[in-house]
Amino acid sequence: MNTVLISFLVSLVATLLIIRFDHLHAHVSGDHDTGGVQKFHAHSVPRIGGVGIMVALLAQGVWLLFRQPDLGVPFMLMLIASLPAFIGGLVEDLTKRVGVLARLGLTMCAALLGFWLLNATLTRIDVPLLDDLLRYGLVALFFTAVAVGGIANAINIIDGFNGLAGMVAVMILAALGYVAFILGDSLLWMLSFATVGSILGFFVWNYPRGLIFLGDGGAYLIGFLIGEISVLLVARHQEVSPWFPLLLVIYPVFETLFSIYRRRFIKGVSPGMPDALHLHTLVFRRLVRWAAGVGATAQVKQNAATSPYLWILCSMSVFPALFFWRNTVALIVCVLGFATVYVWLYQRIVRFRSPKLLVNRERR
Repeated sequence: MNTVLISFLVSLVATLLIIRFDHLHAHVSGDHDTGGVQKFHAHSVPRIGGVGIMVALLAQGVWLLFRQPDLGVPFMLMLIASLPAFIGGLVEDLTKRVGVLARLGLTMCAALLGFWLLNATLTRIDVPLLDDLLRYGLVALFFTAVAVGGIANAINIIDGFNGLAGMVAVMILAALGYVAFILGDSLLWMLSFATVGSILGFFVWNYPRGLIFLGDGGAYLIGFLIGEISVLLVARHQEVSPWFPLLLVIYPVFETLFSIYRRRFIKGVSPGMPDALHLHTLVFRRLVRWAAGVGATAQVKQNAATSPYLWILCSMSVFPALFFWRNTVALIVCVLGFATVYVWLYQRIVRFRSPKLLVNRERR
């Protein structure tokens, strides 16, 4: 409880201070672009919410260093490993000059640093031929870097509406922390729940009004931590199926893979080209946008009303993952099932045939 409470309170206060003194840094930290294809806010908003999250995690690490040095040291080493991913995203938030490939590369470098500092590497995925390849150290290291970088980028991809990426990450990390707690892995459950607390402190100010955004720094930091905790959980505990963390992150990961496929093979454009065809964008435009009227107040309502749809979708993978975290076959079936549901839902919405249960018919 102290782990969540400390990180929550520090994040809550640090994020409040960022918002309160916005006038001192808005010229560099504010998201002034309200007209982009992926922009759904009416005025400039600070996009450095990741700073408050990092401050809270550092405070938790310092507290652990004094109270439990055996846990505090690896906790701080994890934060040190996260710096390339966090700083790369933060610089993009402040300058808008760090491209997707550069951020992905920095996150992969952070994963390499995690291997060096904490021996975080994937050596099995419970697929026979691939497991044979992962016995080679360089192959395992490369696979780990790609996996962690991909998860971090996926969290950034879904960060499109108030509370969306934050609550999805909370669900994923809570599930990782729960299994780590059952297995008695103090470092991993503390990392998980400290991150949950720091995200919730930010969440208070982000949802529903969107007073601050997570930003690339926050998204890449959270995504990196999810990836590293997943890698360490599987590496340290043979009873944990490697498909457990994959099912947990299947929503953001499949969103990313589907977006790459859609852009490259259907639209014939670069996979890095932004568009307004993500599932969360379609939910906004075709399920909730018309229901709240017009004006700035209505736009805030529309934004906030979008995220719960995707929270429910994410929970459809998180709860089965918690139930089957030891069972690889069941987890694989759930991954395939989620992908099927996602594609079916996407096609229904994009063809204006949304399931009636999902349509918000309340007008305000």
